[in-house]
Amino acid sequence: MYEYISGKIIERTPTFVIVENNGIGYFINISLHTFDKIKSLETAKFFLHFIVREDAQIFYGFYDDNERVLFRALISVSGVGANTARLVLSALSPEDAYQAIASADVVKLTSVKGIGGKTAQRIVVDLKDKLVKKGFITENMGSSHNTIKEEALSGLQILGFNKIAASRVLDKILKSGNVDTVEGLIKEALKIL
Repeated sequence: MYEYISGKIIERTPTFVIVENNGIGYFINISLHTFDKIKSLETAKFFLHFIVREDAQIFYGFYDDNERVLFRALISVSGVGANTARLVLSALSPEDAYQAIASADVVKLTSVKGIGGKTAQRIVVDLKDKLVKKGFITENMGSSHNTIKEEALSGLQILGFNKIAASRVLDKILKSGNVDTVEGLIKEALKIL
């Protein structure tokens, strides 16, 4: 029903904004990712998702349409509501969330508050094919990085490092794109850990 709204930002917090458009103030729920994008702007355009419930009518706003597409995909998964989807988009950037789904990275998804192992697996199973068909992720996205990451992660665990901390460090290194071997990845991770 509503596609987007643009206007002057009257109030902003990490969880919502109030946008004035033609003399009307709209209360719009946002993610931390969107908040980061708009925190220094006076006016902004938000792509909207409108939810009507028996007791409320709620706007969710997103800085870009890719984030909204992911939000809508997440709420289509059984057991994932709008607030949980917003938590996912607050804890992970849309790119990280797409990558986690593409590479079936359940550990990354369960790092989000409110997402358990079963829900994370359901998200991967339900959304991977949908997002591939829509062109948001490619079938081989992250497959070589995933193998290198898993081998490096295994090596770091053998050396006694925490799996979750090591995984986050490896993700950062892989995102930089400077390392493409297991040995190089472990060396870079050891500098950080």
